Amino acid sequence: MSVQKGHYEELLAGLSHASAAIALLKRYRPYLEMLPSMRRSMESLITIPLPVVKLHRADANRNSVGAHVASSEAVALPCDLAILMCDPEWKIKTGVEIFVFIHRPGEDFSDLLSRWRQTQVLLNRGYEWEMPLKHQHILNESADNLYPLFVVFDQTPERIKRGLNGAFLPSVIFSISNSNSADEQLEPTAAELLWSDEQRDSLL
Repeated sequence: MSVQKGHYEELLAGLSHASAAIALLKRYRPYLEMLPSMRRSMESLITIPLPVVKLHRADANRNSVGAHVASSEAVALPCDLAILMCDPEWKIKTGVEIFVFIHRPGEDFSDLLSRWRQTQVLLNRGYEWEMPLKHQHILNESADNLYPLFVVFDQTPERIKRGLNGAFLPSVIFSISNSNSADEQLEPTAAELLWSDEQRDSLL
């Protein structure tokens, strides 16, 4: 059975909730350890499905004192989910941002990898997040570090899993089940990681 659109939509919908996003991070401990507070984990991250950022650019126009006028352009990122770390005490965003890429139906290795490369290129300059209404009070400037996380399915072709492994990109496997919801399947009891300890250490 190949990956169906419903599988993708179910997982994306589940990961839109902070509890499922935390369960996902539990499958890749180096990222889980980046949470500012494990005790207040639900307050330590913001999830943004299909995120939009405002890219900074210098306009050719100048203001009355001759300085360049800064402007921005709203762009939809090619990732499926952004996870922004926040300090639960000070209510400010930290310098860690995790970009989740879910294997989409019909997507091959080059398509999946290209979405991460495009994200890297887009965010190479300054940017600001279009924050959810609940979190619009939080300062949302660009981060110091961008971290990818790929989610593949049991039915994902082996060449994609091998490719991510060979490119030293962290991946977790999501099992498709008709009986369990995304939240239930993201419980970390059956974590399956494609990375070896040596590969994880090479990134962090």
